[in-house]
Amino acid sequence: MAKIVINTCFGGFGLSDEAIKRYVNETDDLPINYWDIPRDDPILLKIVEEMGEDSYGKWSELKIIEIPNDIEWEIEEYDGKEWVSEKHQTWN
Repeated sequence: MAKIVINTCFGGFGLSDEAIKRYVNETDDLPINYWDIPRDDPILLKIVEEMGEDSYGKWSELKIIEIPNDIEWEIEEYDGKEWVSEKHQTWN
């Protein structure tokens, strides 16, 4: 199963200052924009699992969800509240 971090409340995905510091320390990735971190990044997953609520940004409530490995997925959101959906074709 693949693991993905999403935000489950209105407001938007965010990380606490301490979670950002831990990510930077573990990746040597400076400067870091947390919104650019892939949501299936193993280091992000580890930080959210270990820190729990202390990893949440000011307007965030993070959750790790699991989906089958063979799914091509994307994160969708409404007012910052997110969910994962399977990618499909779209025509305009």
